Amino acid sequence: MKLSGEGKLLRIFLGELDKLNHQPLSEAIVLKVREMGLAGATVLRGIQGFGADSRVVHTAKILRLSEDLPIVIEIVETGENIRKLIPVIDEMIGSAGCGGMMTIEKVEIIRYTAGK
Repeated sequence: MKLSGEGKLLRIFLGELDKLNHQPLSEAIVLKVREMGLAGATVLRGIQGFGADSRVVHTAKILRLSEDLPIVIEIVETGENIRKLIPVIDEMIGSAGCGGMMTIEKVEIIRYTAGK
């Protein structure tokens, strides 16, 4: 698969403890993205953050390990594929019964090709 030119970056913000059917929600989303044949997804674990309820700041300080650190999933794809993905992810977040946020940015894809 080759991608280049204009694309979209979908960012999905979740909590580390968010689950869908006893599976980490971030893992379920990555597997769904792969199943749908998209170019790829990256899961990033944050070191500090808070969500919509803003009751507590979750942090990964050395002496106090939080159990619910922020998770960000980034997916770069064509606009068409991102538009197809959004309702699927929205349904997954809703089914998990957790909070979450999605953002979209316009990006320029310089080069994407599969490895050897």
